Amino acid sequence: MNKIEVEKKIEKALSEIRPYLQSDGGDVSFVELNDNYEVTVKLIGACGTCPMRMQTFKTGIERSIKNKIPQVSRIIAIDENMNDILSEVEN
Repeated sequence: MNKIEVEKKIEKALSEIRPYLQSDGGDVSFVELNDNYEVTVKLIGACGTCPMRMQTFKTGIERSIKNKIPQVSRIIAIDENMNDILSEVEN
């Protein structure tokens, strides 16, 4: 699977979790897939400041991406100001 195909699968995985995030005033956007298959996502709105963001990230966003794209080596979450807001998650 090439990088463009992986990026499309990431977008699809995020689109499946997005309605749940939006219902609570948040959202997530795909930022980057680097050559090491590390994914950066941006938590937007309530998701960037919510005290439950780690749980949302681990059980929602991370699980959704890794279930669909096992090639992903790491997922990094940033806030709207491009600050790393969660620890990098490795396999």
